[in-house]
Amino acid sequence: MHPADENPLNAAVAARDRDAIRMVQAAVDRKEVMLAFQPVVPATNPGQPAFHEALIRVLDETQRIIPAGDFIEAIETTELGRKIDCLALELGLAELHAVPGLRLSVNMSARSIGYPQWTRVLHRGLAQDPTIGERLILEITEASAMVVPDMVAVFMRELQDQGLAFALDDFGAGFTSFRYLKDFYFDILKIDGQFIRGIAANRDNQCLTKALLGIAHHFEMFAVAESVENDRDAAYLARIGMDCLQGYHFGAPVVHPPWRQDSRDRRRA
Repeated sequence: MHPADENPLNAAVAARDRDAIRMVQAAVDRKEVMLAFQPVVPATNPGQPAFHEALIRVLDETQRIIPAGDFIEAIETTELGRKIDCLALELGLAELHAVPGLRLSVNMSARSIGYPQWTRVLHRGLAQDPTIGERLILEITEASAMVVPDMVAVFMRELQDQGLAFALDDFGAGFTSFRYLKDFYFDILKIDGQFIRGIAANRDNQCLTKALLGIAHHFEMFAVAESVENDRDAAYLARIGMDCLQGYHFGAPVVHPPWRQDSRDRRRA
């Protein structure tokens, strides 16, 4: 008997993961992969985004846009996960090349460090435009960074010398060894949304977020609060010194970002 079949819940989870892998593989084969863009705004001046996060999306067989949260866990440790990282980077670099002045963060797993195709995509994109390096932020999840922390540290130092910035995503979710944090030299720490949602009315989350913010600033890292969903939370976070805010309160991820609309308008003029 297969181990997943011994428990109905395990069997259901395994079946869901297999379906997710098949769906993503089919989308990759059809070249129906795209980015959605969400603004990250300064806490004290939210009208002008500091940068945008580029989030991978795929189309299923019914042409629905499927967010990464619905499939990334299933493919994270597979070859397909590496291919998705390559596509996300390729699409992000193309956007940076097409829009001078745009700054983007692109997600990757630490497992893609040293993956030959990912490395080729990066170096090809950097060679295409000398301004791209300083406008590209690579986001690595806290969980994947802890899989190969020493490799992450070396990888970051090499690319930071070329002007790239790095963000540690989902900070505080429970994986980071603080022993490694001082060696990583991330430029940005993105504080996990579980501490941010409803923070204005939650004293426990206020205490935890202040501690995480203090850690970020102690190590001279820029702090971003994820999952900001209302005015009260945004005002509280600005008051305690958060650097930037991201969440539906400032804009949902969109596959047709405003700079593309601006470009169409200029062509019509």
